[in-house]
Amino acid sequence: MGFIPIRWSGADLPFAAVPAILTPLSATLVHGGLLHLALNLLILLWCGTLVERVLGIGSMILLYLVAAYTSALAQWAVDPSAVTPMIGASGAIAGIIGAFALSFGRPRRFVKSNFVNQLINAVWLLAAWIVLQLMTGFLGGTQGLMIATPAHVGGFVAGLLLQRPLLLWRYRGA
Repeated sequence: MGFIPIRWSGADLPFAAVPAILTPLSATLVHGGLLHLALNLLILLWCGTLVERVLGIGSMILLYLVAAYTSALAQWAVDPSAVTPMIGASGAIAGIIGAFALSFGRPRRFVKSNFVNQLINAVWLLAAWIVLQLMTGFLGGTQGLMIATPAHVGGFVAGLLLQRPLLLWRYRGA
């Protein structure tokens, strides 16, 4: 059920498996242990409930699905020949964290343009997220190799990019 990047590169498995196109979703259902599952559920509960209030349930589900695929695409882009399965919902939840950060963070005023200030804020959040992911992998030692850093970054980017359009869509008639 895990996402195996080489399958998106065209390789077949010698055993029955979930179709490769569905593995970014099925991988979110499989975790590496109870702690992995508990941390993902905690962040989903904490950030997800607030993002749902802002964006609505439909947009929240769409964001989760798009972030799941974006995280898989990022993982594949870094190493398309990888055979290690990527499991967990962390990439999809990283998308929700990105939307949460934009929804509840306050951009500093650097220039007179609100758009430029929001763009600076998003770039700053992305840079901080990348550093956080790299440090988590580094501090994990040899286990850090098993952390899907590109997937976490890809999911976060999806959250940053989709937050505003989904927000505008929800309040389009207001």
